[in-house]
Formats: sequence, C-alpha cells, structure tokens
Amino acid sequence: MNAIEALTTRKSVAMLAEPGPDKAALETMIEAAVRAPDHCHLRPWRFLVIEGEARARLGDVFAEAERLRAPDTPDAMIEKVRGKPTRAPVIIAVIAKVDEHPKVPGVEQILSAGAAAQNIMLTAHALGFGGIWRTGKPCFDPHVKAALGAREQDLIVGFLYLGTPVRAPATAKDDIHDYMEHWAG
Repeated sequence: MNAIEALTTRKSVAMLAEPGPDKAALETMIEAAVRAPDHCHLRPWRFLVIEGEARARLGDVFAEAERLRAPDTPDAMIEKVRGKPTRAPVIIAVIAKVDEHPKVPGVEQILSAGAAAQNIMLTAHALGFGGIWRTGKPCFDPHVKAALGAREQDLIVGFLYLGTPVRAPATAKDDIHDYMEHWAG
C-alpha cells in the first residue's frame, strides 16, 4: 500500500483479533511514530507496548481506577472495565511527556505525541492491521497514569488497540468539501 492510499483509506476498526503486530511490525510503527513533527527535537513521547498477560494487568489497573473514582460502581461494570484491554491482541499506550520549555508550550508537545500516535495508526493500516484509538476516563485518571509511570504533568494521549480486523470496516468516504474552506484574508 502506498502512502496516499494508507492516508486516505484508514478507518477505525473496533473488532480486532489475533494475530496482532509482531516485533518487526511494532518496531516499524514506532519508527514511523518518532518521525512526527517535533518542535526543538524534544521527543515528547513514550510508547508502552502492552500485549499478552500485561493486557489483563492493565485491565486490573483500569478496574482499580474505576473503583477509586466511583466506589459505588456495580461489580458487573467493574468487570466490564477490567475486560476492555483484552479487546485487542496489542495495545500501545501513547504518553505525551510534557516539560517546561521556553520555545515549546505544553500543547505543542501534546500535539506532537498525538501526531506520533496517528503515525502508528497509519503504519498499522499500511501493514495490514486494524486499530482504534481509545481514550476516555483511563487517559485522565491519576491511578492509571501512576501505574504506567507517567508523571503528573504528562498526558496519556490514547490507547491504540491493534490487531487483525474481524471484518472489513465500512468504506463510505467523507465529502472533504464539508470540512475544507479557502480563506483569502
């Protein structure tokens, strides 16, 4: 698949199965990630590859965080939260490492990590894998951040769930003219 095809055909795929990306594919994805725009070459990102039994441990962290956040949450909901990381064979947690810098505000560092995450998603698609970028409460939860080794000022940009699509995503195309305008001053 060429670059333009990868860029214009990628869709989120929620239903994922084995096999997930192998070591070589994951390294290619991270190689693409670190090519994201990065003002002052700060490298404001971390990529945590979570696979195998580590997905269940991440589920435990999600469940603990939910219980801490809302102690009255029914057990059935806690178990649903616990099972979320097992929906894909591989997850990459993308963390923006946000540091004070005289030329690069925190928002630019977060955007750079977001661009790195998108590069991972595009590379996964180009390699024949499906994926979905998940956020939600775990990205902003202090218990989850601490468990993943993120500092208080860091931001979990997302959890990239990756694997083999169970079925092909819908192919409907957006009309770009709904989103594009020309500005002339």
